[in-house]
Amino acid sequence: MAPQLTLYHCPYSRSTGVLTLLEELHAPYDLHVMNMKKGENREAAYLAVNPMGKVPAVRHGDAVITEQVAIYLYLADLFPDAKLAPPLGDPLRGPYLRWMAFYGSCFEPAVVDKWMKNAPADKASCHYGDFDTMFNTLIEQLSKGPYLLGERFSALDVLWASAMGWMGMYELLPKLPVIEQYVARVTSRPSFAAANAKDGELAAAQAAAA
Repeated sequence: MAPQLTLYHCPYSRSTGVLTLLEELHAPYDLHVMNMKKGENREAAYLAVNPMGKVPAVRHGDAVITEQVAIYLYLADLFPDAKLAPPLGDPLRGPYLRWMAFYGSCFEPAVVDKWMKNAPADKASCHYGDFDTMFNTLIEQLSKGPYLLGERFSALDVLWASAMGWMGMYELLPKLPVIEQYVARVTSRPSFAAANAKDGELAAAQAAAA
């Protein structure tokens, strides 16, 4: 019997993207749902899973995986039949890893710095260089479309479209047609509708129990 796969999840949070990925993978999973408004993700039971108190986290048998990019990489490789991750030896494996890493090491930190109005660091020492160079690098890749790997849809697109969707709602990104079209294209997939429906039910149940 395969080890149990559990997603530690708070509705309408970063873990929603992983919930969407699980739906896209048609993976069997259990949900361990917490109420972020009540601070359940900061209680001792969950801190034993992830001392950072952040979601998402995944438990697969005895293995615990945290950090968004690591979880996307792990799950997409775990279910190869879904073909959401180019395998080793595929010419797209390198670009796939590049854009996974780019999200966590460059894109999100740069967006957060800009949103918090942090003083720009020296370009030579900043891990993402500067916002404009980072952003233009991303837009150039998106413009090759329809997906981040060109014609090939992958777990990358679930990660990036999920993030860009909520960042767009909070106006954290410049409004560009290439971004809006990309997000609309990816989020129109059934997996996004399924994850959003589950989150709606979970959030409603939590509100009713408050």
